[in-house]
Formats: sequence, structure tokens, C-alpha cells
Amino acid sequence: LSVIGVQAGYLLGGIIVVEVVFNYPGLGKLFIDAVASRDYPLIQAIAIISASLFVFLNFLIDIVYTLVDPRIRLQRF
Repeated sequence: LSVIGVQAGYLLGGIIVVEVVFNYPGLGKLFIDAVASRDYPLIQAIAIISASLFVFLNFLIDIVYTLVDPRIRLQRF
């Protein structure tokens, strides 16, 4: 499960390369076009969305840890 969380980050980074190389319209191509035209608010928005997605995926993986391994518990301090 830990590897899945790390690979999610690599997939988010690799999506830019795949979309530009294969000319797919998507978030990666939009990001490259925004950088080329110096559209800073759009660059910031895409960066925040990507980072939020990465954090959310890792949070879900932490929750799945508690379901898979009964030794791990969610507790308050």
C-alpha cells in the first residue's frame, strides 16, 4: 500500500509528459500552455489541485491501512 501512495505522485507528474508527447488535451497540457503564456493564476490553481489530489490519495491509503491491518488503530492523543 505504501508503494501505491508514492506511485500516485509519479503518475501525477508523468501525466504532463504523456499529454504533451501524445498531444492529449488535459490537465498536463493545460499546465504546459499556462506556463508558456505565463498565466500565473492558472499555474497556481493546477498546482493546488494536483497537490490536494496527492494528499487526498495518501489520506485514503492511510485509512485503508486501518482496514487491512487490524494492529493499526485510529486514536486520539
